[in-house]
Amino acid sequence: MVLFTSGTSVKSLKNTRPNIILVMTDDQGMGDLTCMGNEILKTPNIDRFYEGATRFTDFQVSPTCAPTRSAIMSGRVPFKNGVTHTVFQRERMALSTYTMPEALQSAGYKTGLFGKWHLGDGEEYLPQNRGFDEVLMHGAGGIGQVSLGDFPPNEENLYFDNVLLHNDTIVQTKGFCTDLFFQAALAWIKKQHEAGNPYFAYVSLNAPHGPFKFNNAPEKYQKRFLDAGYDNQTAVRYGMIENIDDDFGVFMAKLEEWNALENTVVIFMTDNGMSMPPIVKNGEKIIPYNAGLKGRKNSPYEGGTHVPFFVQWKGVTTSGADIDALVAHIDLYKTFCELAGVKLPSEMQEIDGRSLLPLLENSEAEWADRELFVHCGRWATGKCDENKFVKCAVRTDQWRFSNNNELYNIVIDPGETKNVMSSNPEVIEQLRKSYDAWWISVLPLMVNENLPKVKKENQPLVKRYYKQLEELGIPEWMPDAF
Repeated sequence: MVLFTSGTSVKSLKNTRPNIILVMTDDQGMGDLTCMGNEILKTPNIDRFYEGATRFTDFQVSPTCAPTRSAIMSGRVPFKNGVTHTVFQRERMALSTYTMPEALQSAGYKTGLFGKWHLGDGEEYLPQNRGFDEVLMHGAGGIGQVSLGDFPPNEENLYFDNVLLHNDTIVQTKGFCTDLFFQAALAWIKKQHEAGNPYFAYVSLNAPHGPFKFNNAPEKYQKRFLDAGYDNQTAVRYGMIENIDDDFGVFMAKLEEWNALENTVVIFMTDNGMSMPPIVKNGEKIIPYNAGLKGRKNSPYEGGTHVPFFVQWKGVTTSGADIDALVAHIDLYKTFCELAGVKLPSEMQEIDGRSLLPLLENSEAEWADRELFVHCGRWATGKCDENKFVKCAVRTDQWRFSNNNELYNIVIDPGETKNVMSSNPEVIEQLRKSYDAWWISVLPLMVNENLPKVKKENQPLVKRYYKQLEELGIPEWMPDAF
């Protein structure tokens, strides 16, 4: 493989068929890493990965988790998948979607999901039926969210010794959830590596998603924060992040040990902006570090949608290279398909994203400006029309037009401190026109609107749990040794 050097064109990466590993954390914002400037956290392993990675410095996702996941899986903006919320059946990805893992399977890839799915828990929506060969997952949007569809025992013991769905069997596991998801991914990857199978591993962690109760992170990861006078919630959340870092370090070390990195793309990213209560240290409140961004999770500002995105491919990508082009979650579908040599079917959903391969081949490649549309969704049932301009944005390379009444020049004001709407009427006119057209285009595709709320006892995985408990019991399960 010809080395990629920043600013230098190389041989096309299309059809090179590398393995693809996507590690994505939950609710970890741009400021939740030492390499991004956080002075409280210690994340040496992800920092080391960052230093050796090509970094996309303007990577955009959706403001909340299920929408981002549907965009990655479909290559299109979430509302076109019917995903306008994280609950109430509005998190279900439309069944008409030809998913990215299905596309990779068609090119001979093995596919595995480890952790959070959050795109529907009904049988036909499960990842096993949407393109994944191997699945280890919790239900709903978070472990313990039983009223929203997770397995009942997890309500009592949120992040340890969880009941999960392994392929077609509900199983009892042991240990802390993040450790388990990484271990399961490694065991599966080792099998694919030894068999010579190209693979896509989606390590989709639920951490550091709340709640931040004292027992939701291993005590050893909370200790240094508690000893320093930080409150319990901070100790739990930051402890979860430092645990992720340790697990990621082991993960990368094992791949190196197995010589599994030479033909493998590894990506680290997060699913949306930070979600964290104020930090309290020795009784004093501290605003959590957010890399200077305005807003956080479930916000239409940069703090809701601008996340870390680091890529390493040993011998191909350049260490420490920054790419400033405006890119997004919708771009991963085409990128992965082009890498894998996928021949997409003639009849499938229209893809909104672009391939990132031109930028990986040449960091200074021409990259046309674009308009990315953001909406937090989450409106009350039946209130779609009234919420057209509530918590929304249009983002271009230069501008962020938010809530139909705020305009920020992101190039010179990345923290969105000065509304320059009054001095740029021509920009407002264009972006409003574009947003109106986008809104009209997505309305017919919101296929999950106005559905009834599902009672706890009728949630698909809750019913499945009690049925299996009665008929077969819940067997213990652990990943194979690696």
